[in-house]
Amino acid sequence: MAQHSAKGAQFQVITANRLRDGEVVYFNAPATWVVDLKDATIAEGAEVLEGLMAQANTAPCATDVLDIYPFEVVKDAAGTYAAASVRETIRAAGPTVRTDLGKQTERR
Repeated sequence: MAQHSAKGAQFQVITANRLRDGEVVYFNAPATWVVDLKDATIAEGAEVLEGLMAQANTAPCATDVLDIYPFEVVKDAAGTYAAASVRETIRAAGPTVRTDLGKQTERR
């Protein structure tokens, strides 16, 4: 399992960067990369994560991305998942130095 994995995390998502444009993407089983965390497949437990990692690393779409690894997500009361770490929150939102560029402009 990747070094970024949070040991003992209940919920995890697999992420990578798309080669053609550097976009942060998330694995949606069985073999698709999506740009929105809400569309990612959530792995609940280590065994499920292990299977998803195998799919993500061997699917034909694996050649479209770089640096595949899992990270912890947490579920709120409404059942929505969000990154547990600041690092992954920033990766999903884009650069923090220019909020007038990138994904931040879409959220205004």
